[in-house]
Amino acid sequence: MPEFDYTDLLPMGPDETEYRLITAEGVRVVEAAGRRFLEVEPEALRLLTENAIHDISHYLRSSHLAQLRKIIDDPESSGNDRFVALDLLKNASISAGGVLPMCQDTGTAIVMGKRGRHVLTDGADAEHISRGVYDAYTRLNLRYSQMAPITMWEEKNTGSNLPAQIELYAEDPGGHPDEYKLLFMAKGGGSANKSFLYQETKAVLNEKRMLQFLEEKIRSLGTAACPPYHLAIVVGGTSAEFALKTAKYASARYLDSVPTSGSPSGHGFRDTELEAKVFELTQKLGIGAQFGGKYFCHDVRVIRLPRHGASCPVAIAVSCSADRQALAKITPEGVFLERLETDPARFLPETTDDHLSDDVVKIDLNRPMLEILAELTRYPVKTRLSLTGPLVVARDIAHAKIGELLDAGGEMPEYLKNHAVYYAGPAKTPEGYASGSFGPTTAGRMDSYVERFQAAGGSKVMLAKGNRSKQVTDACKAHGGFYLGSIGGPAARLAQDCIRKVEVLEYPELGMEAVWKIEVEDFPAFIVVDDKGEDFFDQRRSDGGATFVGIPTRPAR
Repeated sequence: MPEFDYTDLLPMGPDETEYRLITAEGVRVVEAAGRRFLEVEPEALRLLTENAIHDISHYLRSSHLAQLRKIIDDPESSGNDRFVALDLLKNASISAGGVLPMCQDTGTAIVMGKRGRHVLTDGADAEHISRGVYDAYTRLNLRYSQMAPITMWEEKNTGSNLPAQIELYAEDPGGHPDEYKLLFMAKGGGSANKSFLYQETKAVLNEKRMLQFLEEKIRSLGTAACPPYHLAIVVGGTSAEFALKTAKYASARYLDSVPTSGSPSGHGFRDTELEAKVFELTQKLGIGAQFGGKYFCHDVRVIRLPRHGASCPVAIAVSCSADRQALAKITPEGVFLERLETDPARFLPETTDDHLSDDVVKIDLNRPMLEILAELTRYPVKTRLSLTGPLVVARDIAHAKIGELLDAGGEMPEYLKNHAVYYAGPAKTPEGYASGSFGPTTAGRMDSYVERFQAAGGSKVMLAKGNRSKQVTDACKAHGGFYLGSIGGPAARLAQDCIRKVEVLEYPELGMEAVWKIEVEDFPAFIVVDDKGEDFFDQRRSDGGATFVGIPTRPAR
């Protein structure tokens, strides 16, 4: 019989985070029963949370920005890799102004806290944290995305982005009983939808089979969640839910300090050797930073956990281009928040778009739809475009309403016949701006509508992010349609530099889900699916991603 040997499931190393002081108020040290306690006032929790949500909505970690710059400097990067990286750096520079958030999907607020046994509060910590979430989302130019279930089938937007997901634990963080440590995250729907659990067996626990398994699953992630990704993989777990939660924390680099080797005690560890092999695998896929190339991922984290002998969960999660998280701590010295980068412009190269990419085809959207289609058909998939003119904006709920209209024998709205449709939903518009942050949403959610809409004369040109299903490719081939991919991530840059006017066309009661008409100028896009049945992402899959052929410099003959 082995001796008792306790271990944390995920033992953490020293905290080397650089923090900034938010306030020294709202905390005080008291002595009682021969012990030292830290009293934390409700306002300290509220203020910390409000500041954290602000910062992660507008700033990124310096390490993340350095990885974007690395893509630009790497001679092996594709033109599209570098173009996307440059656009994301420009977006970060605009967002750091504190007005336009980096992404229009400002996410679900997720807070995890570890409260030391000598930290005293009034016991309503989750309520005070929620108040901070409320204050940030209602005061800033952020979007409300939380839907309250009224019945099983009916929902209503809460109008405040509450409720937040808050998980608080009673443990001494880092061995400090008088400290309160927290992790703040804002998780958008795109990256949250790319969290997956696979119930495997011991058969996957060898390197050859594991790499085959991971290649298949990583390919299936696609680009809808705005790569380059921070990819996290967890093998094992005392339960399925713990595996998934560990993957989420690992994607935020929260677990970087766990041990790098295992032991008979059963604690989890990072497998840095497998991380390097999986990262190399991602660079050979050919998917790249959204439109082909090398940088599908910035980095990879692989965590190995203990498991029940009859169960082997494998969890995969990503953090997207809106890499929104920050650590925080409350100590006897005050309330502290991780120092994020407030000057991302220092990572920008001394170059322009023209230095980083091939020829760009300008498309005038003011022309009749037949002329726009005749122009697009001259170019193959992968062609980079610059769009100027009107777009109609419609996403999930608007598509559902138009679908109901067609089912009832109604006509396809003229605006979907005459204009390209952009799948998106804006954040709040700041005073003095034409638009709030207004990046593309995941195209695949609208796939089921495309055949019906195109057959009725609408949605002939679609603009969004991510890959589409075969039914969309088939519909475009049958009806002469196109799907254009927009860069996922730079919502602030699009709002500031490309969107000139925004007005509601229909369903104003739906808020950001309404049908909008916008005027754009030099809006960047790529041909992903054409009217001949060609699909850029299908080409990536069929050739194994071995090479990147680049953007054509002249029309296809």
